[in-house]
Amino acid sequence: MLVACIMGVLVGAVAGMSRGSVDAALMWLADLFLSLPALPLLLLIIYMFRESLKGVFGPEGGVFIMVVAVIGGLRWMQVARLVRAQILSIREKEFIEAARALGASPVRQVVRHILPNALGPVIVAGTIDVAAAIIAESTLSFLGLGFPPGIPTWGRVLFDAKDTIDIAPHWAIFAGAAIFLTVLTINFIGDGLRDALDPRRVL
Repeated sequence: MLVACIMGVLVGAVAGMSRGSVDAALMWLADLFLSLPALPLLLLIIYMFRESLKGVFGPEGGVFIMVVAVIGGLRWMQVARLVRAQILSIREKEFIEAARALGASPVRQVVRHILPNALGPVIVAGTIDVAAAIIAESTLSFLGLGFPPGIPTWGRVLFDAKDTIDIAPHWAIFAGAAIFLTVLTINFIGDGLRDALDPRRVL
């Protein structure tokens, strides 16, 4: 999710500070990606580029780069829209007007003043998106398009356990329970971060 957060912050910051046609074009691009079906597109990209990346980076490195890049590249839109909304709100605050009056450039305004005050919701969204990334990777591995057999992942364990479900159902149960508990825990962490980073929270 680091890839999605970096892409989302960059696109959202440029859109929020630019406004006009640049803002409209970037948000149109984000809406276009949001309208695409994630899982079929994910499967299509991996099916098309899997073998070429494995030939360049090896069976393990190629699959790792592909899975990280594809999952991150298809989840930056929510972060971008969130960062844009935060920047549009914060850039009208008095301390930003003071920095602008003192001659701060737009880049300095974003890096030194706006982004530090906008990263709270981004951290929360990134934390919650980690759960979605775990499910996406497990889905790919279960369908046989994720990591190779030599790399143990929960989705791969489920993929291997489907052939022995009658004699060893515990393999599927343990892997499924691990995915469920991990995703549930990360969602609880995201909820806790949202409450802790809420500026309206009364101590």
